[in-house]
Amino acid sequence: MRKTTRALTAALAAGTLLVAGCGRGGPGGGADAKVSNDKIVLAVLNDQSGVYADLSGKNSIEAVRMAVADFQAKYGDKAVSSDIEVVSADHQNKPDIANSKAQELYDRQQADAILDVPTSSAALAVANVAKAKKKLYFNIGAATTELTGKQCNRYTFHYAYDTYMLANGTGSAVTKQGGENWYIVYPDYAFGQDMEKSFSAAIGAAGGTVVAKDPTPFPNDNFSTFLLKAPGLKPKPDVLGTMQAGGDLVNLVKQYNEFKLREQGIKLSVGLMFITDIHSLGPDAFAGTTFTDAWYWNFDDRNRQWADRFTAKTQTRPSFAHAANYSAATQYLEAVQRAGTDAADAVVGELEGYTYDDMFARNATVRAKDHRVVHDVYLAEVKPKSQVTTEWDYEKILRTIPAAEAFRPESAGGCTL
Repeated sequence: MRKTTRALTAALAAGTLLVAGCGRGGPGGGADAKVSNDKIVLAVLNDQSGVYADLSGKNSIEAVRMAVADFQAKYGDKAVSSDIEVVSADHQNKPDIANSKAQELYDRQQADAILDVPTSSAALAVANVAKAKKKLYFNIGAATTELTGKQCNRYTFHYAYDTYMLANGTGSAVTKQGGENWYIVYPDYAFGQDMEKSFSAAIGAAGGTVVAKDPTPFPNDNFSTFLLKAPGLKPKPDVLGTMQAGGDLVNLVKQYNEFKLREQGIKLSVGLMFITDIHSLGPDAFAGTTFTDAWYWNFDDRNRQWADRFTAKTQTRPSFAHAANYSAATQYLEAVQRAGTDAADAVVGELEGYTYDDMFARNATVRAKDHRVVHDVYLAEVKPKSQVTTEWDYEKILRTIPAAEAFRPESAGGCTL
């Protein structure tokens, strides 16, 4: 039934495009006649100057360019379009700017799909624009489960990770390892609020207790009020659970070490960690910290080969966000190639239910009911500097969490597409 529906959709799209192509008339037909404006435009919308610039930023644009180059090398003159453009914009982590930039990218720059968009409040704003414009949107950098929950829509796909996946891995593992009493600090916006809820639920399900939880300003460079509060809580927490990310996380961990909370018996647990965060402070600042990673560059030869290519272009090792942007751009282009058109509804039909295994997304499925891309993820531990044998080799993978176990069940999110 599904194949029949997909075939019918493709046939209808092809028929529509044939009419459109005839309508244009003249030369320039062939494969290019099947795509709008005679080209495919991929837009990367992210933070290129703020706290998330290192973990994604301009290097994610390079990752998408790599995906385009690889796609063109694979298909040559058989590609659905010979003209594939990559454009970008900086949303400054502000939802109002993200909203206006998304509209500009879709309307004026003719973007067929927007990728990345860290910061959950900005991500939700772009999802609403994608829904209204009926254009594709692949979120990589934001974590809120609302994208595949009550605020899901037909044109938005959540690709790399989310708060449930992070909490399900880290919150459960650390609690079962003996960290039963937690003090959670979280940035006071959609991402942090969702992280707090997901971690509190995972900790409770694993038999632990959240002793206290506090929202913090975002962005923020002074966490002393919260760090000084931790040792005096009753009962004293075993774990400080920080839900900050990027530059905020680096600032918090620097101060955690300055206040010597580890020496006072309060371990550090990081809700969301990127390898760029570890590199900023050095591995000893995070040594022994358990966290959940969506991808690690030094996991196996397949990852290392792509990471080496990325490093040759950027002079840095890739975060999971960089790898996921490459993967999402690749899977979008492959879906357009299968559909024979960039018409959004036809591409959605190709993506829904699609299963694949690529450099980033192992054992992956694009769930049709909520557009959550599920794939294997990894429980990791930060190595001390004494165990680092290669530059940027900061992680020890403790175990692989299978795709089927890593993410929230599709029935639990309340998504109605």
